[in-house]
Parts: sequence; C-alpha cells; structure tokens
Amino acid sequence: MINPVLVEVERSGFVESRHRGAAVGLAADGTVAVRAGDPEVPIFPRSANKPMQAVAMLRCGLDLDGELLALAAGSHSGEDFHVEGVEKILAGAGLGAADLRCPESWPLDPATQQDVARSGGGASRMRMNCSGKHAAMLATCVTADWPTASYLDAGHPLQLAVRETVEELAGEAVAAVGVDGCGAPLFAVTTAGVARAFRALVLAGPGMPERRVADAMRTHPQWTSGTRREERQLMDAVPGLLVKCGAEGVDAFASADGRAGAVKIDDGAMRARTPVTVALLRALCAEGDGDAGAADPGGADKAVLDELSIVEVRGGDGVVGAIRPTAGAFTPHPTTPNPTTGRPA
Repeated sequence: MINPVLVEVERSGFVESRHRGAAVGLAADGTVAVRAGDPEVPIFPRSANKPMQAVAMLRCGLDLDGELLALAAGSHSGEDFHVEGVEKILAGAGLGAADLRCPESWPLDPATQQDVARSGGGASRMRMNCSGKHAAMLATCVTADWPTASYLDAGHPLQLAVRETVEELAGEAVAAVGVDGCGAPLFAVTTAGVARAFRALVLAGPGMPERRVADAMRTHPQWTSGTRREERQLMDAVPGLLVKCGAEGVDAFASADGRAGAVKIDDGAMRARTPVTVALLRALCAEGDGDAGAADPGGADKAVLDELSIVEVRGGDGVVGAIRPTAGAFTPHPTTPNPTTGRPA
C-alpha cells in the first residue's frame, strides 16, 4: 500500500512538501488502537534498536545502571559529560578509546561542536553518538570473556545474543540484517514490532533487564540524547514516557501503563519525526480515554507538547509557515492478529 501523508510543510499558505509514513499505536493491553499506513512492513529501526541491544548486553552480564546504562542505550550528543561517561565504561573494562570501532564524528550538539572546533579539536570516536553503545558492547565482551576486536561481526556471540533479544522483544523474526552507520549489525523488524518491544521494556518487572533499561533512560534522558534534544524534552514533559529515535525518520515510545507506538517516515526526513510522534501519542491517549479528539497523557506539560508538535518554517527574519502533522492522520483500528506470531498486530 502507499502510506498516507503524515506531515505537511506549509510556507506562506502554500504546501510545498509532504512526508508519507507508517505509524502504529498500541493500547495498554497490547492491541492496536490507532494506526496510519502499513506498520507491518519491515524497517531498519536504526538507533531505536539501542534499548533492545542494551537489554541483550545486560542479559550477557554487563554491569551498568543509572546514567551509564542510559548512555549505553542512547544516541548521545557528544557533550563533555557524555564523553566522560564513555571513558568510565571503557576504563571499567580495562579498555580505552583505541578499542572503539565506531567511526570518528563531530558532536551532534551544535554548541559542543563549536566549542570543540574553537579549542582546536576535531571529529573523534568518543564524540560519536553511538560510542556509549560501543563502549558497553566492549565491556560486555570483557565480562563474558569474548573477543573484543571482532565485537561488531554479525556472527560474534554478542551480536547473536542481540539478534535473539530483538526477535523476542519485537515478537517476530528479524527480516534482514544490515550494517548501521556506526558499524554495528542492524536488525530489521516491523514498525509494529518496534512498538511491541518498547511496550515490553516498560512493563517488565522491577530489576529485570528490560525494566532496568527503561528506568535508566526515563530517569536520565539527557544521557540518552542530550541537554537540548527533543527526546529529552518529551521524556521530561510526559511522566513515565520512554522515547528513542532512530535515523531515517524513526521514533518509538512507551508509556508506563503499556501504551506504546512507533513511527517510520518513508523518505527518512527527521524533521517530520517528532511532530508525528506527538500526534500519535495524543491520538493514542484520546482513543484509550474515549475522547473523539486528541488528549494529552496524564500530567503532561501541554505547552512543551504543543511546541514539539509543530516546527516553524522561517523566511528571512520571520516565521512564514510550519511543519505539522496532517489532520486525521491516525484512525482507530480493530485488533488483528499478526500472521507470524498470532499476537496483536
């Protein structure tokens, strides 16, 4: 099927661009409550896989919690405290920056990037947004007595454990294996599978690896993204919300009560991701609360959600339009079984 337009880019009263995509929202009981497009098509979740990868590492013996576990499950902005956290993870395993196999990169955070440039620095593996995950993968290998030099090979014991965990949490078989931008193996599942995985994280019992990852990310959102990132703002604005983005227009979230959702923008436009996520979150809450319109999660900061739901389009020195989700993009959907797992789609 052709996915619907989820976001329109309006400039001076004229719609100049449109972004199509698929999205799904799960009710607290795991059934599909709202959807748009076809969420049963496999996608590469990109960094939205990281919380699942972190669960696999904990199961393999990784000993991290709190801020450093959030860093291992996140895509950090390369700020100084992120680098210090990566150094701690590596040092705890008796390793250093030279052991990382992620590529060199400038910080994602613009202000930090300028600071690094002014100080005469440049791109580095430590500043790369995936270095926390890579450091944790190396630490896991040391704990399990596995080779560290080959930790990114798809056949490495760690990566086999990650694949098994992704399949378990998503409730479906991996459809394809690729290489992520950081060099790690990347496992394709459906958009609906990503939503099921995030739901499993928040509903796990206290102390379980899934719940440890969810709790670390929700308690320390600045460590999973950065001090100025949208994911941090969303988690601060909505009590108990877990959010993780992925490259190429992917977003996934889960509320403490088990409501969960995932978004994939067809053309990979990151500018469309957060407005759709906010709209999906509100549509899911409205559906669950029996509201015909849109509803904010309990205790949410409405002003922050309103701000994140629309991106300003500027012309010269002024605002001349907006990037906003299309009205009525999400529709209630009856529960249908997944033909592969028999579980709700």
